[in-house]
Amino acid sequence: MNLPSFLWLWRAAAWSMGLSLAVYGLLALSGGTLFWGKLPGSKRRPLRTLHLALGSSLVSLTLFLLAIGIVGTLGHFGSLGHSAHLGAGLVVVALVTTSAFSALGMVRARPWAKQVHLTAALLLLAGYGAVLVTGWQVVQKYLPH
Repeated sequence: MNLPSFLWLWRAAAWSMGLSLAVYGLLALSGGTLFWGKLPGSKRRPLRTLHLALGSSLVSLTLFLLAIGIVGTLGHFGSLGHSAHLGAGLVVVALVTTSAFSALGMVRARPWAKQVHLTAALLLLAGYGAVLVTGWQVVQKYLPH
């Protein structure tokens, strides 16, 4: 791809990453309330619906960020794998999808699903840290010196 500038793409990635982190925080709050809170069923259902909607948004944002990364890297370098950011990003994609699929298992009352969901969600925090650090290193490659 021979596009004149990838600045618009990096802006989209930065906003999407910021939104992903905000959604992750809201998921942690709503999930923690669902897990530890003593909510009656009438208050629990809307919170659960919100949690599922936020989770769906996080999956969409993550896949969007993956697409931006692939298009931007291929467009700028012509190939993938120029930094640790690809590996960190793929780990985040794997953790987000694992969390989402295990949430579907919780809906079907599978006992293992809650533990997998919580573990993936907690590991995702470290994954986001790795993506942020390696992403900043990648951004430095693209900025004019």
